[in-house]
Amino acid sequence: MAGRLRAWCFGAGLAVLGAASAVQAAEPVDLDMVSRIRDEAFHHSQAAALLKELTETVGPRLTNSPAYDHASRWAGDKLGGWGLANVHDEVYDPAFGRGWEFRSARVEMLSPRQLPIRALPKAWTPGTDGPVEGEVVKVELAKQEDLDAQKGKLRGKIVLLDDARAFEPADKPDFRRYDEEAIGELRTFPVPEDRDAGATDKRLAEFRKRQAFGKALNGFLVEEGALATLSISSRDNGILRVMGGGSRKAGESAGVPALTVSAEHYNQLVRAVEGKQDVRLRIDVDARFTSDDNLPATNTYAELPGSGKANELVVIGAHMDSWHTGTGASDNGAGVVVMMEAMRILKAVGAKPKRTIRLALWGGEEQGLNGSSGYVSKYLAAYPEPTDPEQKALPSAFQRGTGPLQRKASYDRFSTYFNFDNGTGRIRGIYAQENHAVVPIFKAWLEPFHDLGATVVTTRNTGSTDHIPFDRVGLPGFQFVQDPADYFSHVHHTDLDTYDHVVPEDLKQAAAIIASFAYNAAMREERLPRKPFRERDEQ
Repeated sequence: MAGRLRAWCFGAGLAVLGAASAVQAAEPVDLDMVSRIRDEAFHHSQAAALLKELTETVGPRLTNSPAYDHASRWAGDKLGGWGLANVHDEVYDPAFGRGWEFRSARVEMLSPRQLPIRALPKAWTPGTDGPVEGEVVKVELAKQEDLDAQKGKLRGKIVLLDDARAFEPADKPDFRRYDEEAIGELRTFPVPEDRDAGATDKRLAEFRKRQAFGKALNGFLVEEGALATLSISSRDNGILRVMGGGSRKAGESAGVPALTVSAEHYNQLVRAVEGKQDVRLRIDVDARFTSDDNLPATNTYAELPGSGKANELVVIGAHMDSWHTGTGASDNGAGVVVMMEAMRILKAVGAKPKRTIRLALWGGEEQGLNGSSGYVSKYLAAYPEPTDPEQKALPSAFQRGTGPLQRKASYDRFSTYFNFDNGTGRIRGIYAQENHAVVPIFKAWLEPFHDLGATVVTTRNTGSTDHIPFDRVGLPGFQFVQDPADYFSHVHHTDLDTYDHVVPEDLKQAAAIIASFAYNAAMREERLPRKPFRERDEQ
């Protein structure tokens, strides 16, 4: 009996192995092409040189800024020079907002002692038109009642908007690679808790409340004659994490000059004011709107044309825009050059894909995935635009349509989208977004890159970047698993987001993997499978 049981188990084991082999065999991988891609990526890479040009010659790329326009022209020239087809910019929002840029910012404490203050302006806020000096005050401005209480008290004042914050020592290394324990955790799927049926409505209500109060605060500060506002950086150790303020929309008040101050300097100012000392600052911010009207915002595209299935699309992309205080190297210059390099590699090795491979460099990601959402709405699928003015004022990601999803003609011809947007970190795998049908496919595609540390196909979801508009309408859209590096500890939306925080070898590895994934997707007999989809109105 024991012998028969052992024989049965051995036979069953062979059957399981045979089934696994059948899955592997069912997803062919052109290893000759993989070898050519790896050779071009590792021995003839242009990724690091491209990133230096983009970040240190072009610089930061706030959407609709002159530097963003420069970056689009730069990318188009490179892509066209490599022989890619259909290189062009295309408007995704005809009235995104005003252009803005800043050149310098200087803040000095004049009393109770002299001290240079580390601070930088928020995007879409005005400059000071020369140096201004004023008394520093700290007041609560969080609701309409606060504005009423401060009426007539802020003229000529520099206003501290936040409380001081205690320093918290880091409990993790500044720079991290995933270890085996973290990789093992990614292989599991945490069963989600039941959703609060009203959570979305609560978030939307809070967003609308903040949006309305922000507009009221901007107008109030201008009317009251405040000189400037200062806010505390959300990072310690002198790091300035700075995003937007004011308003990019023509016709709306941009408020007064608004700056983010390093936590250590901000805390000193609060303590001095609360200690009843006479605190005075001199502020000189050279910032300006480059247009009086709302300008159109654009994405940049290029293609490697397909043959046989040329009307079907594989899209790879990354967002071109960045915030303005660093040079946008990790977020997301790294993604831009990796995707450009992947296209260059495919062209250089003579790839002849069946499907067209399209590169998309998105604008407006930092303002709500605007460029990629505009592309999906225009070419693939969209919910009817809301008619409620409050809904229309929300970013597209938060809007609720007025009917069922409207699929465009190209919806059924779309294969997949691959995204890269988590800093310099090398690729360790890919998020399958709960699309179980793609798991064995991606495992086969990753196998030739196990020696580079890319081994994980996790069924988990990830969000907050440009694959989401595709996933939201039921199309396969994926972001790669990347090592954390120092993305969230130091560089994300900070003035330290520079070339020095990028690892060139990571860019080479990522470009090779993405070129291979794009080629494999373009060569499959069938488009990538789609997961079951529930329309938003039914959720």
